[in-house]
Amino acid sequence: MTLPFDTIGKTGVLLPLFHETCENGFQEGHNPTEIVETFFKKYQARRNDQSKINLLFRFIQYIERQVVLFDAIEDAAFPVVNNMDGIGTLRSLKESTKAENKMDMLKKFLEEFKVRIVLTAHPTQFYPGAVLGIITDLTEAIRDNDLLRINNLLAQLGKTPFFKHEKPTPYDEAVSLIWYLENVFYYAFGSIFDYLQENIFDDFKLTNDII
Repeated sequence: MTLPFDTIGKTGVLLPLFHETCENGFQEGHNPTEIVETFFKKYQARRNDQSKINLLFRFIQYIERQVVLFDAIEDAAFPVVNNMDGIGTLRSLKESTKAENKMDMLKKFLEEFKVRIVLTAHPTQFYPGAVLGIITDLTEAIRDNDLLRINNLLAQLGKTPFFKHEKPTPYDEAVSLIWYLENVFYYAFGSIFDYLQENIFDDFKLTNDII
């Protein structure tokens, strides 16, 4: 991973060694302090305490941004690795219902059926708004295979702070959820409703809000 951090290359080399040390130490029953001390004694014995803290902080920076990158890749690849018209989709439901000559039954059901969306906590929910925006833009850039934009967004990601100095309040959590509602679910709800309206109700007005 290329990020605009000092000594990022060394961080990328040392992180797998730290991961291996953690795995071995965990299997041997060592506590976290012993595992960290073993790593520095074996691979970075000349560092002073402040230098050790700086390296651990760079590990966190590196891992956080890897998580964001993989989140963006996962979102961008979702329609590629999943059959968007397969079993469990609206199109599959429509086709199977039509084949069984039960469209009227499905329409009646959808006129009364309602879904209540419950959003549960997720680590990315507590990222600052700037980071959430970069994830969205990065997902789009990966989907478009725009390498220049991907590189620019990764550089921007490298300079964008992930941490907050204060614990999020219930209000902050609500604002984060609203971000997802505005930028993700809002468009998904419209697409679902449009599909039902056009393909199941044949453009007859569907009065039930459903969602």
